[in-house]
Amino acid sequence: MKMDVLLGLQWGDEGKGKIVDVLAPQYEVVARFQGGPNAGHTLEFDGIKHVLHQIPSGIFRSQILNIIGNGVVLDPIILKKEIEALGKFAIDYRKNLVISKKATIIIPTHKLLDAAYEQAKGDKKIGSTLKGIGPTYQDKIGRSALRIGDVLSSDFREKYTTLLDKHKSTLSFYNYPLDALEEMERQFFEAIEFVKTLPLIDSEYAVNDALQAKKRILAEGAQGSLLDIDFGSYPFVTSSNTMTAGACTGLGVAPSKIGEVFGIFKAYCTRVGSGPFPTELMDSTGEAMRKEGNEFGSTTGRPRRCGWLDLPALKYSIMINGVTQLFMMKADVLNIFEEIKVCTAYELPSGEQIEKLPFEINELDAKPVYKTMKGWNCSLDGVTEYEEFPEALKEYVTYLEEQLNVPIKLVSIGPDRIQTIMR
Repeated sequence: MKMDVLLGLQWGDEGKGKIVDVLAPQYEVVARFQGGPNAGHTLEFDGIKHVLHQIPSGIFRSQILNIIGNGVVLDPIILKKEIEALGKFAIDYRKNLVISKKATIIIPTHKLLDAAYEQAKGDKKIGSTLKGIGPTYQDKIGRSALRIGDVLSSDFREKYTTLLDKHKSTLSFYNYPLDALEEMERQFFEAIEFVKTLPLIDSEYAVNDALQAKKRILAEGAQGSLLDIDFGSYPFVTSSNTMTAGACTGLGVAPSKIGEVFGIFKAYCTRVGSGPFPTELMDSTGEAMRKEGNEFGSTTGRPRRCGWLDLPALKYSIMINGVTQLFMMKADVLNIFEEIKVCTAYELPSGEQIEKLPFEINELDAKPVYKTMKGWNCSLDGVTEYEEFPEALKEYVTYLEEQLNVPIKLVSIGPDRIQTIMR
């Protein structure tokens, strides 16, 4: 048995939470492999809307084991609040949620450092969510971080103080105030006591034992491939590997054990925060797209930048991830347009056209080269099968398949579970 991977192919916010929830009945294990509370996976079903930040999106299915893997950076305060918010759903989380002892802990001063670093950048801010993600991964790489397994140690407080002192020294350099620290620490240690009551495990054994037992596993990514620390639009990226390879290191699974790779993309593009976005629409069209798609960050609430679909960027993500199936999300947002554009290449100031995503994308004044297509300009309410799609939408899907050379197996036409059309 092999592990399937589901990840975003753009700058995040593609709709991964919904798709994990839709696919979950086919799996016995759902495992998050990277990121932290900077993620926001929105699920809608039975008239309920719920946003998950750290807990895997299979949590609403009682028969599924949900694993928070070693590649995740975990905020105990947010985790406690997330679990408490699940109370109204009568979920037995101690039965179907486990946490890797090797997952890294976000401590209060990581958030203060995040804010201090961002403030120091001035007008060169990267658009951090200020959740402490970057500083936590820095400590992980610097081998000074705390891990979930450490909370069971008798000298956890001593380890915490050592890291705290290091952070205070840095915060002092930035003249960043510590007024909020006392209350943050109170909540933190209260949450740590709660975390101790949860199943803390060596998750790499759990994942590989499940594979050995021929159980179906879905690895769930956060953010998007174009925010990958190595292959994204650096430095306007997140601090982890958001691609298929990250599922291997973030769960302890060999590359040979990867099965299907489900790549999720919106029928258009969005981005939160700073960084290059060649197809961004700074006009009434972009505003209409934002309004129609309710494009506001599920974690930050910030308005998302919106633009037409970018094929060079999408092809790049498909390549580095080895995508085997594509899922197109939010096709319904394009219902309002009489014409739809797709970026097929970039035109450089020299007049040269390129179809690849270059290293210099941050500095290049690359103008999108568009193909214009007829929009369907009608509601998709009540549509339950692909055959019922308007012809213009079918043509859009067919064109993208031909360009991307990967089958589009699913088209989402609304936020609810039932608004998911399988092909």
